[in-house]
Amino acid sequence: MAQVLSRHGARYPTASKTVSYNRTIQKIKLKVDRFSGEYAFLKDYEYTLGADQLTLFGQQEMVNSGVKFYRRYRALAKHLDPFVRASSEVRVVESAQNFTQGYHQIKQVDPAASKDGAGPLNILIISEADGSNNTLNHGLCTTFEDDAPFDETASDAQSIWLSIFTPPITARLNRNLVGANLSSSETISMMDLCPFNTVASATGAISPFCHLFSQREWRQYDYYQSLGKYYGWACSISCFDIRKLNHVQSRYSFGNALGPTQGVGFTNELIARLTDSPVVDRTSSNHTLDSRNATFPLSEGPSLYADFSHDNDMTAIFSAMGLYNNTASLSNTTIETIAQTHGYSASWTVPFAARAYFEKMKCGRSREDYIRVLVNDRVLPLETCGGDALGRCNMKKFLDSLSFARAGGHWDQCQQQ
Repeated sequence: MAQVLSRHGARYPTASKTVSYNRTIQKIKLKVDRFSGEYAFLKDYEYTLGADQLTLFGQQEMVNSGVKFYRRYRALAKHLDPFVRASSEVRVVESAQNFTQGYHQIKQVDPAASKDGAGPLNILIISEADGSNNTLNHGLCTTFEDDAPFDETASDAQSIWLSIFTPPITARLNRNLVGANLSSSETISMMDLCPFNTVASATGAISPFCHLFSQREWRQYDYYQSLGKYYGWACSISCFDIRKLNHVQSRYSFGNALGPTQGVGFTNELIARLTDSPVVDRTSSNHTLDSRNATFPLSEGPSLYADFSHDNDMTAIFSAMGLYNNTASLSNTTIETIAQTHGYSASWTVPFAARAYFEKMKCGRSREDYIRVLVNDRVLPLETCGGDALGRCNMKKFLDSLSFARAGGHWDQCQQQ
């Protein structure tokens, strides 16, 4: 069995961000009279980015992802097709469609493949409407969505690091853009415009915005984004103690205690697929869909699955599974290297078109089933179940390591009192 869990492809900024970015550019154009050196391009730059939807580059990312999935699992894929689900946000559905397009195209030219399917695969779309049970999109845990400190944890952690790393960058921007008087948050906007303008190019041509900042500054920016994901959606193993839910420390040393809870539903669905047994879950799973073979098929034999979601939801799922339990609480005052975070960062885990592969396999003459997890082609060590040198755990130990999700993942704390 092989399962891919994927983020949507590269997109334009969200609607609120695109307004904010445009405002920053218009402010610069209005107040700055002279543009020179690496800033010269700003004189003629016009903000034309859209909002929310996939870029052409992002569409191609997902076509490529479908091709890659077929090639990696060709031994299975040439005889069967994946069951595909997508959360209902347009960019997520289109990402699933582009994935299936790439998968189908490469399969059609494989002379050894079965040609039973006449076209791209069917996609089960799961609603993101308020109140919908959807393991690929959060929204049901009202305490997490609405209550402090859970809904402020990430922004508070980021603000401390923002105040440390952006002042010298902001000062340099203002020296070179006399009159702009940019703030720290506008500095982040200028940095954001590097990736967003880059992926707005069909070929991924590097934007001139990227050259306004040094490699060291980009590492600081990457860490800023990692703090947002870790303290918004992730959690080290220490926060799985329910007693800590009611005393999140001022420096948020336990990540976000209800972050992993948002990933429990998908984790329990994965357990069902690995064990070919009904879904046992009382969190965000959709029992109407998961109880029917047509909408949640299980197979005792080889099987392929492909699910499409968002970065925040994937971060919560990884945390619910304990994939980064060895990552200690991230400092919000000093940057930590990828070695110090044990492989955790936002860019390593949930970039545009991020993908996690969950593999169930037999090896050699062994009758045991083994599980391996890859995130963006990196094999995870799976320390929580004693992974071997190749990242494999036997299935029993892997399932035992998912006790947090199997026990409900503190879902009882999700309803406001």
